[in-house]
Amino acid sequence: MGGIAPAAPPDIETVGRETFDARVLEAPGPIAVEFMSYGCSHCRALEPVLKQVAGALADRERIVRVNVAADPELAEFYGIRVTPTLVMFRDGGEVGRAEGPQPVAASLLAALRRPFETGPDAS
Repeated sequence: MGGIAPAAPPDIETVGRETFDARVLEAPGPIAVEFMSYGCSHCRALEPVLKQVAGALADRERIVRVNVAADPELAEFYGIRVTPTLVMFRDGGEVGRAEGPQPVAASLLAALRRPFETGPDAS
């Protein structure tokens, strides 16, 4: 069988309190942070969809994750009450948030892009 296999979805980088500032708050351009837990069934169900969306956004926005079980201080600081929660940042400040499961790629993509549709990175 010939042909080219589709590219594998990118892995999503996990950041913690030691790397959060450098990888998120000081990062250029828009970035979305998934606050998640490996014990969360909704987070596990979201994983393949989130990877698909990360691949679609790769040239414009980045997605990273924070494991709330490993970094509860970050979750508390950002007021995370439910997992998964996606928090969108630009220039070190929060510009949007989506809470709960978004199992359909189109709805997740829309939720992630909406906060970045205005401002210097919008096209």
